[in-house]
Amino acid sequence: MGALKYVIIGAVAIVVVVIALVLLLQTPHRAPVQYVGSPSGYEAFVPNGQTISYNGNTDPEGDLILNNGTTIQNVVWDGQYANTIIQNHNQVVQLNGQFVGQTDPINGQQYVPLQDFYVIKGQVPVEQVTINGQTYYVIEANNINPANIAGFYTYQGWITNFVEAMNTPGTYAAVLPGNSPVFTWTNITGTVAYQTMLYEHYYPYLNGGAVVILPNETLISYGTTDNPSGSAISFVSPSQLYNLSN
Repeated sequence: MGALKYVIIGAVAIVVVVIALVLLLQTPHRAPVQYVGSPSGYEAFVPNGQTISYNGNTDPEGDLILNNGTTIQNVVWDGQYANTIIQNHNQVVQLNGQFVGQTDPINGQQYVPLQDFYVIKGQVPVEQVTINGQTYYVIEANNINPANIAGFYTYQGWITNFVEAMNTPGTYAAVLPGNSPVFTWTNITGTVAYQTMLYEHYYPYLNGGAVVILPNETLISYGTTDNPSGSAISFVSPSQLYNLSN
């Protein structure tokens, strides 16, 4: 009986060790939180449609564009607004599938793919995490003031340009009046201007018809999301109308 007892105890000990090793392998290996970007600049998280299970949550994956144009890949948004970002992105993708390739009735051009992205004002808290051998950069969104987070959408090829514009001194935002000639321009600027308003009609948590104006008078048409809609980011709710005489 004594020998049997030691055998049982030994077997239990082995099982405990195996379980501990399995849990250890599944536990993310973390590095200390670091802050990236500029304290006075704007960065943007661009979801790619993929999600990952992290800390018991389903989080969106994507890229992080820094204020200097550097892009960090394999980024995960964890914390506040994670579910909202997933929902917003899915709706934009659905609307792209419905409208891209159809013709804009105002300027006669084909609609283009739009992309949502989420701007952070100031530095971004990021934690490097390794899960099953893959390195991810997790945005600790709960450590960001909600007033400094806002959602936008525009032509997918303009995201980096948009972030650069936001970080360019002298850039400002305005709203297009309903009779603006910009809607008739036979280029992507005119198409996106109308397309953002179209998407607003089909998904009420989107708002369209805005433009960013750079110091050289270049225009970038865009829209915003109702949530997140950080009050500290002036590009969310432009107070002036844009016309060609501005």
